[in-house]
Amino acid sequence: MFDIGFSELVLIAIVALLVIGPDRLPKVARTAGLWVGKMRGFVSSVKADIDHELAADELKKILKEQADSTGIHEILEETKAAADDIQKQDYVMRAIVDEAPEDESIDDDGSDLNSDKAPKKIEKKDGNDRGE
Repeated sequence: MFDIGFSELVLIAIVALLVIGPDRLPKVARTAGLWVGKMRGFVSSVKADIDHELAADELKKILKEQADSTGIHEILEETKAAADDIQKQDYVMRAIVDEAPEDESIDDDGSDLNSDKAPKKIEKKDGNDRGE
């Protein structure tokens, strides 16, 4: 706190001994020590109060940020609900497709065998791709 070296303390002690005298010096030193202790206690309590207030302000700030971010949580919950609905619909659709009777007019690839437009068949020619 104060930049007082050992030499300054010795000088203060000598002056106090000369001014106060050796009879009252122990009593004055004890009283000064009590006052210094009280000052240190007061300063530490003020520091604790300031730290407490700063922590309270920080908590208020965090609570405000969380209150502002509740919209994000709601969006996430809505997205999860929508994804669950899609999965349920997919499950129902698969169940419907699995329960449908197989029609002999539908080929395995889903094309209609009775349709006028038959799938093009690729004929394999002998030789290479250039027609040789």
